[in-house]
Amino acid sequence: MKTEKIIKPANGYLMLLVVLLLFFGGILMVIKYENPVYLIATLFGFIGFFGFILINPNTSKVILLFGKYIGTIKDNGLYWANPLYKKKAISLRASNFDSERLKVNDKLGNPIMISTILVWRVTNTYKAAFDVDNFENFVRVQTDAAVRKLASMYPYDNFADEGTDEDITLRSSVNEVSEALEKEIEERLAIAGIEVLEARIGYLAYAQEIASAMLKRQQATAIVAARHKIVQGAVEMVEMALNELNKRQIVELDDERKAAMVSNLLVILCGDKEASPIVNTGTLSH
Repeated sequence: MKTEKIIKPANGYLMLLVVLLLFFGGILMVIKYENPVYLIATLFGFIGFFGFILINPNTSKVILLFGKYIGTIKDNGLYWANPLYKKKAISLRASNFDSERLKVNDKLGNPIMISTILVWRVTNTYKAAFDVDNFENFVRVQTDAAVRKLASMYPYDNFADEGTDEDITLRSSVNEVSEALEKEIEERLAIAGIEVLEARIGYLAYAQEIASAMLKRQQATAIVAARHKIVQGAVEMVEMALNELNKRQIVELDDERKAAMVSNLLVILCGDKEASPIVNTGTLSH
């Protein structure tokens, strides 16, 4: 048998009454009739106590008989089965797994530290019990392997100076990366009958040896982007100023004076410090 088989043994409460009657009834009969043959009933009653199976909510018991898979009990309650059955408990509850921080290389070869948070549960008890050696350890190992593979598929961040134009990055594309990670882990854990409920990146950072350099790089990228925005706005403001002066005919400027005005305005608008005004008391030519 290669698939899970759900079984429902005898009612445990009814069998409890039968076992108690056999056990205490045999003792009473031995006392009453002084015949040790009634001890057989007591012996059967005693053996019957080992046949009770208690199933709590969201738990299961895998039943074996001399190495042969009999079935799985999933309905909670008290049951009774063959006392020779071997019972293996498997939880059906959702479990959390927070992986260790792994040092891996991203798509661009940069060393990063990454970990994942996984929520999973067993859906096929046969696969979890017999297709893998230890399904809990299997989850840990395969999750680490999936995280390493995922990290190598995407860059940590998108830098323009590297000539890459990646739409998905580990830092900014949280939903896309989590979806890809969940799919990768689910494919790996399917052999163990495990369902992945959620998988997402729990920790992400550059490795210590390059963290400082990458921080400066990010700051430089931000400064360049801000400067680009400032220059773009300054050019638009200078263009508007020249158009308004020309439209209202406030003053006529030749190309040389326009160039000087543009230069002065750009210095004022793009400078880090406030400009110090200079009052010209002479003519426009001086």
